Amino acid sequence: MEVRIYDDEMNFQGIIENQTSLLWDRRYDETGSFELHVPVTDYTIRLLQMGNLVWKRGAVDAGIIESRHIEEDADTREIVASGRFLTAYMDRRLVRPLFNFSGRAEVAMRTILTNAVAIPNVQLGTLQGHTETIEFQATYKKLLSTEQKIAKQCQLGFRFRPDFTAKTITFEVYKGLDRSMAQSDRARVIFSEGFRNLNRAIFEENDQVYSNICYVGGKGEGSDRVYVTVGDNSLTGLERREVFVNGSDISDENLTDAQYKEALRQRGREKLAEMAYYQSVECEAIPYGNFEYLKDYDLGDIVTIKKESWGVGENLRLFGVTEVYENGTSTIQPIFGNPVPETADWEDD
Repeated sequence: MEVRIYDDEMNFQGIIENQTSLLWDRRYDETGSFELHVPVTDYTIRLLQMGNLVWKRGAVDAGIIESRHIEEDADTREIVASGRFLTAYMDRRLVRPLFNFSGRAEVAMRTILTNAVAIPNVQLGTLQGHTETIEFQATYKKLLSTEQKIAKQCQLGFRFRPDFTAKTITFEVYKGLDRSMAQSDRARVIFSEGFRNLNRAIFEENDQVYSNICYVGGKGEGSDRVYVTVGDNSLTGLERREVFVNGSDISDENLTDAQYKEALRQRGREKLAEMAYYQSVECEAIPYGNFEYLKDYDLGDIVTIKKESWGVGENLRLFGVTEVYENGTSTIQPIFGNPVPETADWEDD
């Protein structure tokens, strides 16, 4: 495993080959992360500086060193460098100015990036023509979190792809392929006990915060306040789960009444997406087993998961995958479905 280090201007600094561990954590609709463990030497200290870029040869992503931990004692002499992938640069920018949008989500994701203060070396990739649509309003929100909200709402992936030869970083919006048993257009990918490729499985379901009806309050007060409803309003009984969100910060400037109400509805859709029914399967897999990672399936693809002994059989998206390189061996830890976030704001506005 060859790990190459670059400075923040994408100039080559050196190669690390003596790492004891590398975790390469890819994510579909949010920024990924990495953690690199290496012995302490003058060379590794010089290379692993804050802000430098870490790239695993052949990877589509690169990471930014955002944290360093150096430890030396009688038993340990180690540097741990960690951080997020290059899309984390967008966490340093805001959506500006008042931004109203109605149209294709891919165009929205590209436009809010180009409207923000320029990020060095970043350019737009080819417009793919994804047809998912969105209508929303944002003003001085974090660019990265806004990109993630749009991606999650429309089930799209995004990334910053580096080219260290050209010294460019290309923003790409992409969509995983359906490789599940529900389709017949391409080869199917199945993880199951029968295929012996579903090891150390962890299945999780959670509906504690699940909501399916959202009331959004807009401008005005009392009986004059504007309200819209999002979700299946026909649901009754215990199936109906309601939540309220405050949309009074959404401006109606230069919007028709219909456009303003649609912007409120979009706020409600975002809230329901945050308060989804969470279902995920996390397992350990051999990268080059009966279905080969990066060849037969990749991040964002939909595959079939079967765990007959648990009564689990679902077509789930590969939301994340952690590549683990330790002691000369490599494994992958895929996460399928819609996992519960480690942190989330589930409080009503």
